[in-house]
Amino acid sequence: MKGKVVKCVKNNYTVSITNGQLFKCKLKSSERLKKRNFTNPISVGDYVDFSIDDNNGINIINYVYPRKNYVIRQSVNLSFKSQILASNIDYVFLIVTVRNPVTSLLFIDRYLTTTNAYKIPTILIFNKNDIYDENDIILEKKYFEIYKGIVADCISMSALNFKKLKSLEKYLKNNTILLSGHSGVGKTTLINSLDPSFKLTTKEISEKYKQGTHTTTFSEMLFLKKYKLSIIDSPGIRGFGLVDIDKNDLPNYFPDFVKYSSNCKFSDCLHIKEPKCAIRNNVNNGNISKSRYENYLKMLDESETYRRGF
Repeated sequence: MKGKVVKCVKNNYTVSITNGQLFKCKLKSSERLKKRNFTNPISVGDYVDFSIDDNNGINIINYVYPRKNYVIRQSVNLSFKSQILASNIDYVFLIVTVRNPVTSLLFIDRYLTTTNAYKIPTILIFNKNDIYDENDIILEKKYFEIYKGIVADCISMSALNFKKLKSLEKYLKNNTILLSGHSGVGKTTLINSLDPSFKLTTKEISEKYKQGTHTTTFSEMLFLKKYKLSIIDSPGIRGFGLVDIDKNDLPNYFPDFVKYSSNCKFSDCLHIKEPKCAIRNNVNNGNISKSRYENYLKMLDESETYRRGF
């Protein structure tokens, strides 16, 4: 029987079929061994075939269908393994805050590199503008200036402001969306605002560390009937290591670089110290963000350990 994975907790999976019926499943042992490079061989959003066992009640996933796309990162605790955050996605909503907690530009650029590599349109949602002071507003505007035209859209809002939610509606209907970002940026609050019937638990930011605490400990797909929307609520992430991206391909995942790279003297220019590099020239004249270029160099300089192919 074919279904879609809507919840993952270790090796326990909840699979939904077309009529909405849910089945508790486990992955076949041989399939787990094939995917041992991953902390999670199956992710929310995967389409699978599974066998129903009426005798002992343990339904077995026998096959995972090829994915249209997915968001993957290097696992923080297990450096030789990778974690798939979600698969078969129409949009990523990357929730960003400039305070409590701070979302760094490097984190955003790492994330966008991955979504660009897998051709997943990404919306940057700048949340919590209801609590910002004048300096925060100035900083948010700087973020906007960097990323407008690079991502599918940039939206400034408060998840608590129901009027502002209308700016998201064109992305919601009949789509599958991954909500992602650090703990405490307001992912769960956004879901509660879109559909108050969920009443999902939220927590306050730690005053000591100015960071959020994990309220979502596993990924789960929720269905919002109003929009016919499948939305994936994922745990907060602190770091985002790149996986399976070759250094020669990295410039292709920076759309602001691609715009000018054909003007480089060398077709294989990596935009480091090569003569007549159009990218460096456009950084110097302000057409490309200096922070984007510096973060590109950091990613380029990372150990090949983080870019293994699978």
